Amino acid sequence: MAGVMTLWRPTGPEELDLVRASGWREWPPRLPDQPIFYPVLNEDYAARIAREWNLPRSGAGYVTRFDVDADFAARYPVRQAGGRTILELWVPAEELEEFNAHLVGPIRLVLSFLPEHPEGLRHDGDGTAP
Repeated sequence: MAGVMTLWRPTGPEELDLVRASGWREWPPRLPDQPIFYPVLNEDYAARIAREWNLPRSGAGYVTRFDVDADFAARYPVRQAGGRTILELWVPAEELEEFNAHLVGPIRLVLSFLPEHPEGLRHDGDGTAP
């Protein structure tokens, strides 16, 4: 393995619960209306989605960080979903199990956007709790 690619994922409470239940080791299968798993390439973009989309929609928004084998991740082209820093990988839902097999280390919780902390609460330590 040549190295790792660090990615971020904005999540809502339901997805975060499933990640936690996996021991912070995998992303859950996509729902039928979710044909793509899209981690993003920078924390600022993930935070914006968690704060502006997940928090109002689900009552909480979270930002996770994880590493994936860079050689494996290279099969997925980087997609620009807006401005020049709005960058995502698009992983087809049917490839998510294989994608999960190439994660390096745990998925880490790095930010929480909660009604009492709409500005964001940064997590220290190992980043896999609360």
